[in-house]
Amino acid sequence: MTWLPFASYNLWSLFAPAIGQEQRHCDMKRGFTKARGKETAIAEILKQDNIPQRIGHLAQRGVYEFHQDHSMLNCSNAVQTIAETLQLSQEKEEVQERVRLILRKYQENPILRDKHIIHLTRGDEGFPQPIQIQQGNFSFNLYAAIDCIFTEDGILHILDFKTGKTDVDLRQGFVYLLAVSYLYPNRPAIASFYNLETGRWSKPISATVSQLKAVQTEIAQISKKHQNDLQRYWRNIEAFNQIFPPNPGIQCQYCQFKSICDFSKIEVTA
Repeated sequence: MTWLPFASYNLWSLFAPAIGQEQRHCDMKRGFTKARGKETAIAEILKQDNIPQRIGHLAQRGVYEFHQDHSMLNCSNAVQTIAETLQLSQEKEEVQERVRLILRKYQENPILRDKHIIHLTRGDEGFPQPIQIQQGNFSFNLYAAIDCIFTEDGILHILDFKTGKTDVDLRQGFVYLLAVSYLYPNRPAIASFYNLETGRWSKPISATVSQLKAVQTEIAQISKKHQNDLQRYWRNIEAFNQIFPPNPGIQCQYCQFKSICDFSKIEVTA
């Protein structure tokens, strides 16, 4: 298979912040993740889920397990059975408590019951198959890790599960709609987000052909710029801080790379 530059919602979010998150955005995270991710210390960090990530992954797996055997939705000991399948007892106490609550809430309100599900991930499959896209004379692979797709009244529903206080980023919905336009051409589609802890469902997101073209153009430019940044770094690794500039601030205390980032040691004054 021919190697191609790539694009994804994750890369877009690392490249540019969501609206309202500009002050907390740090491009050095993109550098650590995408340019130096194979270095031993960084690879170890990337392998480790923080508590919100762990809860999200286990919650996704829990939903998947409920729909592998639909009788589980009516089973009195379903939560305990799925908890054992997830080996939940080996997780941190906070993870155990919140995932058990998610499982109980989902059994009480199984939003995918009776839906015609055509795609539902476990959440631990790794990278999805790429979608090759041609934008002018530039080719790139689009990766879209979609949690669930179901059909209703002839419409494809793209559903992304959230947990905790995760903010909805409309860009994620648009990237998924673009991906589905290639995976299921000429099929009407909408995207939405559902929080498994709060039970809140976002408003549906739809996109016109022209909007999808605009999204494709944007992520193609990001893919191209990111690839140029990588090449600059590989030519001169000493320029890492200039190619992927840091944005030290109070957000450093929550950054997964704070233990290896020199800039996280800068004292932040109020």
